[in-house]
Amino acid sequence: MPRTRATASHLFVPRKASRAEQRAARAGFAEARRQARLVGAPPKHRADNTLDPELRPTYPPSGRPDSSSARGGKLSLPAHRMTTATVSGAYPFLAEGGLGAEGIFIGRDVHAEAAFCYDPFSLYSNGRIEGFTNPNAVLAGIIGMGKSALAKSIATRAIAHGYRVYVPCDPKGEWTAVAQALGGYSIALGPGLPGRLNPLDAPARPASVSEGDWSTEVRKRRLLLLAGLARTVLKRDLLPMEHTALDLALDLVVAEANANGTVPLLGDIAHALGSPERLHRALGDQAGHMGLAAQDLAHALRRLVHGDLSGMFDAPSTVAFDPTTPMLSIDLSRLGGSGDDTALVLAMTCASAWMESALADPDGGRRWVIYDEAWRVMRHVGLLERMQSQWKLSRGLGIANLMVIHRLSDLLSAGDAGSRGRVLAEGLLADCSTRIIYRQEPDQLAAAASLLGLTGVETEAVSALTKGRGLWKVAGRSFITQHILHPAERELFDTDARMSA
Repeated sequence: MPRTRATASHLFVPRKASRAEQRAARAGFAEARRQARLVGAPPKHRADNTLDPELRPTYPPSGRPDSSSARGGKLSLPAHRMTTATVSGAYPFLAEGGLGAEGIFIGRDVHAEAAFCYDPFSLYSNGRIEGFTNPNAVLAGIIGMGKSALAKSIATRAIAHGYRVYVPCDPKGEWTAVAQALGGYSIALGPGLPGRLNPLDAPARPASVSEGDWSTEVRKRRLLLLAGLARTVLKRDLLPMEHTALDLALDLVVAEANANGTVPLLGDIAHALGSPERLHRALGDQAGHMGLAAQDLAHALRRLVHGDLSGMFDAPSTVAFDPTTPMLSIDLSRLGGSGDDTALVLAMTCASAWMESALADPDGGRRWVIYDEAWRVMRHVGLLERMQSQWKLSRGLGIANLMVIHRLSDLLSAGDAGSRGRVLAEGLLADCSTRIIYRQEPDQLAAAASLLGLTGVETEAVSALTKGRGLWKVAGRSFITQHILHPAERELFDTDARMSA
């Protein structure tokens, strides 16, 4: 049925008409225009005729009528005052002054619309934030959200503040270009490469430590390294007699090296473990079946000398550790590509022991130690123990550890509930006063909220974070921060170069 169309046009009003006649003409025109709109509008169906009486709404779409309506009326509530510290318990994202202007510029505080700066050393020394007990941090985020760019940006800008940066494990080789651009250097380890590291090198003795005490400390470090390497290859804990065999073999090799003016090597340790007669003579009157006890150890260490890791740790070091360099990274991208991380873990264990000489130097200044792709070593108790030692001693050593993982649930992959690895992994998280969380997958939100104690508002915010934006929890205080990159940094940190044309 065609719609009826109606229009209204102005009437001619004589010029000499009185004002009353003009007002009457205008009123008549307005009424005619209203009637035209009503005629042209489509017919309305009454809800009373189309809906079942049981389904009719109680109130019209405009809401409850009269004074009971909350729409357009006046809602009177008593005034209530409280501090922002109290309100943040219910809603933690109140705009505040941030962490101050001192430290490394990160980006923009989304809620406060201000610059966001962060420096764990300054926060710890000035005591401005209650509960900030250590300079360690953990960074978690799914692939493609910009967590690697944030870690590299922190390292780059930290050097401008006088800090030095060490990367003991670079599984993908992404830090090599960064280190070279900042005046540092990278050591690439792998089969066929010229780089050699002797993990049994004795670090330089600090001036405040006596010769005897330092010799005892060096021996303890070497024993811990050898035991860690053996446990990684054997995939089990060592027996008491195996620990004794390591003690004897190390003492024999060190004595011969000192007599010949050389340095002890892993190959010498493996050869001594494979010589039962030498171990029996060294043990003396307490001789036992040392040959059988040292047999597995000899074959385990032989892998680093003649196995798939040969050519990396079986010769004197070809590079010297320079503690004054701005940045040093250990490139292990040639290892662990086949799905078996054993070679990567062994190399990282040796590299970490080699770098401890600089970390233990009391005059080394303040440094950042960045563990990139740390999820790959979470299943190995030996490395977790070395990391825990650095986490516990971070304040005394003057270092800030940064652990980069994909998901918070990676910490749960260290072992079953109550296991040694699981306890160590959760202890690393507990010893981090700074937690940086980038976007997490929906199935990971529950684990993240449980491990970090996130509120409902924070959990919802994490699920909706965009690229470069993260939730910063600094000793209980929460910030949503947008990381800002300089164009030069964006080009240097680009990890998607192969994905672009």
